[in-house]
Amino acid sequence: QIQLVESGGGWVQPGGSLRLSCAASGFTLDDYTIGWFRQIPKGREGIAYSSSSDGSTHYADSVEGRFTISRDNAKNTVSLQMNSLKPEDTSVYFCAADWRGVAELRENEYDYWGQGTPVTVSS
Repeated sequence: QIQLVESGGGWVQPGGSLRLSCAASGFTLDDYTIGWFRQIPKGREGIAYSSSSDGSTHYADSVEGRFTISRDNAKNTVSLQMNSLKPEDTSVYFCAADWRGVAELRENEYDYWGQGTPVTVSS
């Protein structure tokens, strides 16, 4: 059974850091493009992805320079290091997997989704 499970969410003060993890079971993450999204009123905002085709990483402008996506193939996980967090980063964060490797930050191109982990940034 293919499954993605996020962890690492929680509460943090503005300026703080959190590290989210996305663990896969039933398939090998290295074969998939992995994206991180967060819930917004109109759907989900794509914030970062790691390409399966060339290993490149890409970020939305809203998180560029603050967030870093990385893979640990030995553990079959993908992490999202979030630094310099702001109150507007508060959301539920999701990881997703795309087997064709073309999804980039397009929500509807991803095939598998985790259940999400909440992040709250407040003082």
